[in-house]
Amino acid sequence: MVKQLSVFLENSKGRLAHMTRILSDAGVDLLALSIADTTDFGILRAIVTDLDKAVEVLKAEAYTVAVSEVLAVMVPDKPGGLADVLRIMNDADIGVEYLYSFVRKPEESALILFKVDDIQRAMDAMQHNGLRMVEQEELLKI
Repeated sequence: MVKQLSVFLENSKGRLAHMTRILSDAGVDLLALSIADTTDFGILRAIVTDLDKAVEVLKAEAYTVAVSEVLAVMVPDKPGGLADVLRIMNDADIGVEYLYSFVRKPEESALILFKVDDIQRAMDAMQHNGLRMVEQEELLKI
């Protein structure tokens, strides 16, 4: 499992730049990120080098921050690689709330981060099907 930072941002000019500057000034690097938005706000989801520091400095600046667990799975980099992993999850009755890519090594594998409704069952299904998962410590070394 990997811990992910979620930051709620009002959808206004300069807000994202301000938030990323706070992290930068604190020496926190963004390793992967995804942003979803609506008319009024957005949610930035990120894997960072120092989660505790990121939470501390963002809360000090009045950002709404949450930490959640996601599953980091090495997915074969070939046509159908992601479809096969999603089929495994579907067959195990695991709901995927969202996903995003972390690292891709062409013709080797892609590291995909999955937010699922049952992380333990998803981990069991991945292991049962011979898929490799990456833990927090390894992720920070990539």
